[in-house]
Amino acid sequence: MAAAAASVFHRVKTGSKIGAQYDQDGNLIQVETREDEEQSVKLAEILELLLAAGYFRARIKGLSPFDKVVGGMTWCITTCNFDIDVDLLFQENSTIGQKIALTEKIVSVLPKMKCPHRLEPHQIQGLDFIHIFPVVQWLVKRAIETREEMGDYIRAYSISQFQKTHSLPEDEEFLQRKDKAVRAVLDLLEVYQPQRKYRRQKDAGELLDEESRVHSTLLEYGRVSDFLLRYGFSRQSKQDQVDGGKASQTSGAQAAPSGPAEGSEEDLQAAEEMTIKTLMTSMAAMATEEGKLTASAVGQIVGLQSEEIKQIASEYAEKQWELCSEERSERYGPLQQHRRMVASLNKQIQQKTNELEELGAKHAEVKLGCDEAKIKLTEATQQCERLDQEMKSLEEQEEQADSGLLEKLRALVTMNENLKQQEQDFRSHCREEMSRLQQNIEELKCASGQDTEEEKERNELIDRQYNADREKLQKIRLLMARRNREIAILQRKIDEVPSRAELTQYQKRFIELYSQVSATHKETKQFFTLYNTLDDKKVYLEKEVNLLNSIHDNFQQAMSSSSAKEQFLKQMEQIVEGIKQSRIRMEKKKQENKMRRDQLNDEYLELLDKQRLYFKTVKDFKEECRKNEMLLSKLRAKGAS
Repeated sequence: MAAAAASVFHRVKTGSKIGAQYDQDGNLIQVETREDEEQSVKLAEILELLLAAGYFRARIKGLSPFDKVVGGMTWCITTCNFDIDVDLLFQENSTIGQKIALTEKIVSVLPKMKCPHRLEPHQIQGLDFIHIFPVVQWLVKRAIETREEMGDYIRAYSISQFQKTHSLPEDEEFLQRKDKAVRAVLDLLEVYQPQRKYRRQKDAGELLDEESRVHSTLLEYGRVSDFLLRYGFSRQSKQDQVDGGKASQTSGAQAAPSGPAEGSEEDLQAAEEMTIKTLMTSMAAMATEEGKLTASAVGQIVGLQSEEIKQIASEYAEKQWELCSEERSERYGPLQQHRRMVASLNKQIQQKTNELEELGAKHAEVKLGCDEAKIKLTEATQQCERLDQEMKSLEEQEEQADSGLLEKLRALVTMNENLKQQEQDFRSHCREEMSRLQQNIEELKCASGQDTEEEKERNELIDRQYNADREKLQKIRLLMARRNREIAILQRKIDEVPSRAELTQYQKRFIELYSQVSATHKETKQFFTLYNTLDDKKVYLEKEVNLLNSIHDNFQQAMSSSSAKEQFLKQMEQIVEGIKQSRIRMEKKKQENKMRRDQLNDEYLELLDKQRLYFKTVKDFKEECRKNEMLLSKLRAKGAS
């Protein structure tokens, strides 16, 4: 039994692959495999994308396409800062279960990344590169964008960390110049700080509007130039209230003021002078200025005739203001000219801006038309390439086809085109003839005035015959459509019947499936047989152990007396006799199983002979069918010639 168990273990290998299959002649059966050119092209494009993105592991020739593509997808996903529980660096050529688990993990991460393309695990496992390519293309694009974002972030972070502990020579030079510049600015502010020159009199009336108060305050500090440039007095023209001091800085960015301001320049200047004179009448010079007297100081010193003294002081201030205004007019003449020049330049800027906008709109339209033309050109180029490919494929088919049959087909096509052209010409001629006849009929009707009874009857007869022919034509068309449907149904039924090549392929696949099933069944049967054998061995060993234990326990008691000894020996003889009978029964059973095995072996050999004969008959039948097809093709060629 031990030998039997050893032989069983020697023959059976758990998980072993099915061996090569051979036909009746002893030749190896080759399994058909298909290689799709489009799939190969897409695989090459996927590998190029991964290499361009930086996944150089795709260059390793020892890796399978599955490991390259899945490794590249996993690398792109991890580059995009998404977690995936995959380790491809030390695990290659995985089993089917591991591949399925791996593809499911990758597919589950794609929706989290908001991938616009759908992908299934079986497409990755089956290496459907046509559907994998858009996903890999999107992942590579996303990985490059993420890498650029992270590169900018890391660069900015490194610069900030560098600046915390180090500095460049330019920075040190800037810090040295910064202190000097700050001191210079502070000195300038201190030197040119505003100084008050006038003070508004206490007995002057209170200014009601805010604009007058602002102007009065500026006049107190002698800011006449800023007053003239910054604030205008024409409330109707709000566009004149522009900062004159900043006009040179902002003239390129702001729009030009409106045209009416230039025409009323003199009126505005006169109104400004009048307002300034009015405000200056209520002003008094500061006491700190030498050679100038105020009305309040004179009233305090003299104490008499205060009203006259105040009047004289105000007249003095007016005369002084007139002198200042004359000097100011001479001083600010170029300034007014500059304002006019700025206004004209702003107008020109506005005109050029409008022209630029119009040109931009025209450029956008032209660019849109150019893009549409490019798209149309691309489509036309693609269509031309597709037509070229179809022409090449047709030329290849033409080279492979029969020349005589091809010439006959060309002649028929030419004849068909000629018939179509003749039909179109005939229809156009019929239409022209019908229009001419209808025109003649109309002319005759107009000439005769009314139709005769015979003509009416003849026309009615023609109409009835025309209607009958048209109904007949309609019925014939319906009948032809019904026949076409029947022909199409029969054609589909014919197509549903498998051809000889398909039947041969089905037979091969069924044979392979049967071989796999039979191998699995044989392996399972051997395991069952081994289990039953070991179970029987276990039962017999247990019986043997129990018997030996019983003998050992009763041996001392049996040896105590002669009668017990004789009884013990009788029992031992009975046990030996029972074992011999059991052995005889097992030998008999063994012989019966051996005879049955020999009988089944003989039947198996007979079936093998029948199988060889079947294969040989099928091979001869295929050869005869091939000869029959060759003879039929020769007969058709002779009949066609």
